[in-house]
Amino acid sequence: MISLKLMLKSNTHDALNRRHRHRRTSTGKRITPQPRDLLWFQMIHRHGPLSSSYLHEFSKHLCSSEKRARDRLTDLFNEDRTPHGGPYLERPWQQFDTYDARYQELVYDLAPAAERALKENQLWNAYVQRPFGPWRHSYMVASITASIELSVIDDPGLAYIPQEQILARAEAKLRYPVPFKNPSTGKTETRDLIPDALFGLEYKDRNHRGYRFFVVEADRGTEPSRSSRFNRKSFERNLLQYREYVGKGLYKEHLGLTAGMMVLIVTTREATIHSMLEQGSEFAPNGNSYMLFQVADGFGRFFKPSGRRLTLAEEKWRRAGLADFQINSHRS
Repeated sequence: MISLKLMLKSNTHDALNRRHRHRRTSTGKRITPQPRDLLWFQMIHRHGPLSSSYLHEFSKHLCSSEKRARDRLTDLFNEDRTPHGGPYLERPWQQFDTYDARYQELVYDLAPAAERALKENQLWNAYVQRPFGPWRHSYMVASITASIELSVIDDPGLAYIPQEQILARAEAKLRYPVPFKNPSTGKTETRDLIPDALFGLEYKDRNHRGYRFFVVEADRGTEPSRSSRFNRKSFERNLLQYREYVGKGLYKEHLGLTAGMMVLIVTTREATIHSMLEQGSEFAPNGNSYMLFQVADGFGRFFKPSGRRLTLAEEKWRRAGLADFQINSHRS
C-alpha cells in the first residue's frame, strides 16, 4: 500500500523527484525581499512577464551567478512565508501549454505580494500599462521592450526612457483617439489608437544630446493585413492611423513631446515583413521614414519561451522604400 507521505509527495514532485514547475511547493523557508528581488519586480512591473535569463541580465551587477538567480526565482515562486502575505512571483500557466515545456526556460510574472512590496518601497507606478490581448502577445511585447533596455543599459551614450516616465510627464494614457479617412467610404472616422508599448531613447555624446521616441506594435500573425470592418484592428488601419499620429505629429499634442517618433513593428515571419513592406509602399510611394520592421521568431504559432535575448537595438530595421535604420544610433 502506498503511504500517505508518498501520495502527498507525488502531488508536489514528478517521477524523478523534481518539484513540479507549474505547482507551488513550499519548504517553509522565510523569504524577505532583497534589492535584487525588488529590481526584478520593478522590471516585470515595467515590461510584463519575463524569462529568468532576462531578469538575470537586469541584475547581474548585483550577483553574477545565473544559477543563483534561478534558485532565488524558484524560492520567490514557491515560498509563501513572506512579510507581504504570500509568494512573490507567478509562473503563468500559458508557458506550460507548449511542446517540451519541461525543458524550456521559465517565465515569471508578479503575484499580489510583489505588488504590495513595490508599493511599500515606493516603486509602484500608476502610469505603467500592460499591453492588451492574450498572454503570449504580452510576453512578446515584454521581451521586445526589455531587450532594448538591456541593450542600452551599459552604453554611456544611450539611456532608456520607460513608458511610465513619458506618460507621467504628460499626465496621459497610452490610448488616444485618432481620426483617419476610411479608403472604402472616403469618410473620416475616429478610432482609439492603443500601441502595445511606448519608450524613448536619449542619445548622448560630448557635443550632442538628442531624443527619439518609439511605439511598438507586436504582430503574431493574428491580425489581417486588411479588414472591411475598421472596428477590427488590421495593418491597413495601423498605416492610416500612424500616418496621422506620427506622420502629422498628433503624438506631440498627446504626449507633450518635441522630438521625433518612430513605429517599431515586430512580427514572427519573414513573409509577413515582405507583405507589410509592399503594403506600406502603396500608402507611401516615396518611402516611409518612421515605420520600421523587424522579425523575432519564437512567438508565433509554434510558441516557445526563449532564453535567447533579442538584439533589436543593435540590428538594422527595414523601411518601405528607404534605407535600413538602426535605432541605437542617433546618426541613422
